[in-house]
Amino acid sequence: MNTILLHPTYFPSIETMCHIVNADKIVWEIHDNYQKQTYRNRTYIAHSNGKLLLNIPVKHISGIRQKTHEVQVETAVNWQKQHLKSIQTAYRTSPFFEFYEDDILPLFTEPVTNLMNFNFKIFEFLTEIIGFKAEASTTLKYEENPEDVHDLRRLVNAKRPTPFEAVPYTQVLEASHGFLPNLSILDLIFNEGPNTLTHLKAHDLSYFTKTNPQQ
Repeated sequence: MNTILLHPTYFPSIETMCHIVNADKIVWEIHDNYQKQTYRNRTYIAHSNGKLLLNIPVKHISGIRQKTHEVQVETAVNWQKQHLKSIQTAYRTSPFFEFYEDDILPLFTEPVTNLMNFNFKIFEFLTEIIGFKAEASTTLKYEENPEDVHDLRRLVNAKRPTPFEAVPYTQVLEASHGFLPNLSILDLIFNEGPNTLTHLKAHDLSYFTKTNPQQ
Protein backbone atom coordinates (compact mmCIF):
# COMPACT_ATOMS: atom_id res chain seq x y z
CA MET A 1 0.00 0.00 0.00
CA ASN A 2 1.28 3.43 -0.95
CA THR A 3 0.77 5.51 2.20
CA ILE A 4 2.02 9.09 2.07
CA LEU A 5 2.65 11.59 4.86
CA LEU A 6 1.86 15.20 3.99
CA HIS A 7 1.13 18.63 5.44
CA PRO A 8 -2.31 20.11 4.69
CA THR A 9 -1.74 23.06 2.35
CA TYR A 10 -3.63 25.95 0.79
CA PHE A 11 -4.79 24.80 -2.68
CA PRO A 12 -1.89 22.35 -3.09
CA SER A 13 0.66 22.53 -5.87
CA ILE A 14 0.22 20.27 -8.88
CA GLU A 15 3.23 18.24 -7.73
CA THR A 16 1.59 17.58 -4.37
CA MET A 17 -1.74 16.70 -5.98
CA CYS A 18 -0.03 14.19 -8.28
CA HIS A 19 1.21 12.31 -5.23
CA ILE A 20 -2.18 12.55 -3.53
CA VAL A 21 -4.25 11.08 -6.37
CA ASN A 22 -1.76 8.23 -6.82
CA ALA A 23 -1.70 7.28 -3.13
CA ASP A 24 -3.70 4.53 -1.45
CA LYS A 25 -3.81 6.39 1.85
CA ILE A 26 -2.92 9.85 3.10
CA VAL A 27 -1.68 10.60 6.61
CA TRP A 28 -1.86 14.29 7.47
CA GLU A 29 0.82 15.75 9.71
CA ILE A 30 -0.96 17.79 12.40
CA HIS A 31 1.63 17.91 15.20
CA ASP A 32 4.40 19.89 13.51
CA ASN A 33 5.63 23.36 14.47
CA TYR A 34 4.35 26.09 12.20
CA GLN A 35 6.93 27.51 9.77
CA LYS A 36 6.81 30.59 7.59
CA GLN A 37 7.18 30.66 3.80
CA THR A 38 5.54 27.32 3.16
CA TYR A 39 2.52 26.12 1.25
CA ARG A 40 0.64 25.82 4.54
CA ASN A 41 -0.71 29.32 3.92
CA ARG A 42 0.34 30.19 0.38
CA THR A 43 -0.22 29.15 -3.21
CA TYR A 44 0.78 30.43 -6.64
CA ILE A 45 -1.56 31.15 -9.55
CA ALA A 46 -0.98 32.47 -13.06
CA HIS A 47 -0.96 36.21 -13.66
CA SER A 48 -0.56 38.43 -16.69
CA ASN A 49 3.03 39.11 -15.57
CA GLY A 50 3.79 35.54 -14.46
CA LYS A 51 3.29 33.81 -11.10
CA LEU A 52 1.22 35.54 -8.43
CA LEU A 53 1.54 34.64 -4.76
CA LEU A 54 -1.66 34.32 -2.72
CA ASN A 55 -0.75 34.38 0.97
CA ILE A 56 -3.14 33.87 3.90
CA PRO A 57 -2.15 36.21 6.76
CA VAL A 58 -1.92 34.40 10.10
CA LYS A 59 -1.75 35.54 13.69
CA HIS A 60 1.70 35.20 15.23
CA ILE A 61 2.20 35.05 18.98
CA SER A 62 5.43 36.76 19.97
CA GLY A 63 7.94 34.50 21.68
CA ILE A 64 5.84 31.36 21.28
CA ARG A 65 6.36 28.60 18.73
CA GLN A 66 2.93 27.53 17.57
CA LYS A 67 1.82 24.13 16.41
CA THR A 68 0.33 24.32 12.94
CA HIS A 69 -3.04 23.08 14.15
CA GLU A 70 -3.16 26.02 16.56
CA VAL A 71 -2.53 28.74 13.99
CA GLN A 72 -5.37 31.21 13.57
CA VAL A 73 -6.03 33.22 10.44
CA GLU A 74 -5.80 37.00 10.64
CA THR A 75 -9.30 38.40 10.31
CA ALA A 76 -8.39 42.10 10.36
CA VAL A 77 -7.48 41.87 6.65
CA ASN A 78 -10.08 40.84 4.06
CA TRP A 79 -7.69 38.45 2.34
CA GLN A 80 -10.54 36.23 1.09
CA LYS A 81 -11.96 39.06 -1.01
CA GLN A 82 -8.48 39.87 -2.33
CA HIS A 83 -7.70 36.25 -3.23
CA LEU A 84 -11.06 35.73 -4.91
CA LYS A 85 -10.63 38.87 -6.99
CA SER A 86 -7.14 37.75 -8.06
CA ILE A 87 -8.44 34.31 -9.04
CA GLN A 88 -11.36 35.79 -10.98
CA THR A 89 -9.06 38.20 -12.82
CA ALA A 90 -6.59 35.45 -13.69
CA TYR A 91 -9.04 32.76 -14.77
CA ARG A 92 -12.34 34.27 -15.83
CA THR A 93 -11.46 33.61 -19.50
CA SER A 94 -10.24 30.06 -18.86
CA PRO A 95 -12.34 27.22 -20.31
CA PHE A 96 -13.77 25.92 -17.04
CA PHE A 97 -13.83 28.85 -14.62
CA GLU A 98 -17.57 29.47 -14.94
CA PHE A 99 -18.19 25.74 -14.50
CA TYR A 100 -16.55 25.75 -11.04
CA GLU A 101 -17.09 29.34 -9.91
CA ASP A 102 -20.20 28.68 -7.82
CA ASP A 103 -18.49 25.73 -6.11
CA ILE A 104 -15.45 27.70 -5.07
CA LEU A 105 -17.24 30.83 -3.83
CA PRO A 106 -18.07 29.49 -0.31
CA LEU A 107 -14.34 29.05 0.39
CA PHE A 108 -13.92 32.79 -0.03
CA THR A 109 -17.16 34.05 1.48
CA GLU A 110 -17.64 31.91 4.60
CA PRO A 111 -15.61 32.94 7.69
CA VAL A 112 -12.21 31.29 8.22
CA THR A 113 -10.53 31.14 11.62
CA ASN A 114 -8.24 28.09 11.89
CA LEU A 115 -5.71 27.62 9.08
CA MET A 116 -5.45 23.83 9.23
CA ASN A 117 -9.21 23.34 9.33
CA PHE A 118 -9.52 25.57 6.29
CA ASN A 119 -6.92 23.51 4.42
CA PHE A 120 -8.83 20.34 5.25
CA LYS A 121 -12.00 21.96 3.93
CA ILE A 122 -10.18 22.78 0.69
CA PHE A 123 -9.04 19.17 0.40
CA GLU A 124 -12.62 17.93 0.74
CA PHE A 125 -13.63 20.40 -1.97
CA LEU A 126 -10.89 19.08 -4.27
CA THR A 127 -11.85 15.44 -3.82
CA GLU A 128 -15.37 16.29 -4.95
CA ILE A 129 -14.65 18.41 -8.00
CA ILE A 130 -11.66 16.40 -9.26
CA GLY A 131 -13.43 13.13 -8.54
CA PHE A 132 -11.13 10.93 -6.50
CA LYS A 133 -11.49 9.07 -3.23
CA ALA A 134 -8.85 9.28 -0.55
CA GLU A 135 -8.52 7.25 2.62
CA ALA A 136 -7.09 9.69 5.12
CA SER A 137 -6.05 9.89 8.76
CA THR A 138 -3.98 12.21 10.95
CA THR A 139 -0.77 11.71 12.92
CA LEU A 140 -0.94 10.92 16.64
CA LYS A 141 2.39 12.62 17.37
CA TYR A 142 5.28 14.22 15.51
CA GLU A 143 7.97 11.79 14.33
CA GLU A 144 11.11 12.96 12.61
CA ASN A 145 11.64 9.60 10.91
CA PRO A 146 8.27 7.89 10.65
CA GLU A 147 8.00 4.26 9.59
CA ASP A 148 5.66 2.56 7.13
CA VAL A 149 4.86 5.77 5.26
CA HIS A 150 6.33 7.59 2.29
CA ASP A 151 7.39 10.84 3.93
CA LEU A 152 6.48 13.70 1.58
CA ARG A 153 6.35 16.44 4.18
CA ARG A 154 9.14 18.34 2.46
CA LEU A 155 6.74 19.16 -0.36
CA VAL A 156 5.37 21.88 1.93
CA ASN A 157 8.54 23.93 1.50
CA ALA A 158 7.71 26.63 -1.06
CA LYS A 159 11.42 27.44 -1.59
CA ARG A 160 12.51 23.85 -2.24
CA PRO A 161 13.98 23.15 -5.70
CA THR A 162 12.34 20.11 -7.27
CA PRO A 163 13.17 17.81 -10.18
CA PHE A 164 9.41 17.36 -10.74
CA GLU A 165 8.64 17.52 -14.46
CA ALA A 166 5.18 18.88 -15.06
CA VAL A 167 3.27 17.54 -18.04
CA PRO A 168 2.34 20.66 -20.05
CA TYR A 169 -1.26 21.71 -20.62
CA THR A 170 -2.76 24.79 -22.23
CA GLN A 171 -2.82 27.75 -19.82
CA VAL A 172 -5.06 30.71 -20.51
CA LEU A 173 -2.20 33.22 -20.00
CA GLU A 174 0.48 31.14 -21.68
CA ALA A 175 0.79 33.56 -24.59
CA SER A 176 1.97 36.26 -22.17
CA HIS A 177 4.77 34.42 -20.38
CA GLY A 178 5.01 30.84 -21.59
CA PHE A 179 4.05 27.71 -19.68
CA LEU A 180 4.28 28.04 -15.89
CA PRO A 181 4.83 24.63 -14.25
CA ASN A 182 3.66 23.44 -10.85
CA LEU A 183 1.22 26.20 -9.97
CA SER A 184 -1.73 25.76 -7.65
CA ILE A 185 -4.10 22.93 -8.51
CA LEU A 186 -6.60 25.70 -9.28
CA ASP A 187 -4.68 26.51 -12.46
CA LEU A 188 -5.05 22.96 -13.74
CA ILE A 189 -8.72 22.73 -12.73
CA PHE A 190 -9.75 25.96 -14.48
CA ASN A 191 -7.82 25.07 -17.63
CA GLU A 192 -8.45 21.32 -17.87
CA GLY A 193 -11.75 20.84 -16.02
CA PRO A 194 -12.95 17.19 -16.01
CA ASN A 195 -9.58 16.10 -17.44
CA THR A 196 -7.76 17.19 -14.26
CA LEU A 197 -7.58 13.74 -12.66
CA THR A 198 -6.36 12.08 -15.86
CA HIS A 199 -3.70 14.76 -16.25
CA LEU A 200 -2.47 14.34 -12.66
CA LYS A 201 -2.17 10.58 -13.08
CA ALA A 202 -0.13 11.01 -16.25
CA HIS A 203 2.94 12.21 -14.34
CA ASP A 204 6.01 10.09 -13.63
CA LEU A 205 6.66 10.26 -9.89
CA SER A 206 9.63 7.90 -9.78
CA TYR A 207 11.92 10.94 -9.46
CA PHE A 208 10.94 11.34 -5.81
CA THR A 209 12.42 8.05 -4.65
CA LYS A 210 15.76 9.03 -6.19
CA THR A 211 16.14 12.41 -4.54
CA ASN A 212 17.90 13.28 -1.33
CA PRO A 213 15.42 12.81 1.56
CA GLN A 214 16.45 16.22 2.91
CA GLN A 215 15.51 18.10 -0.27
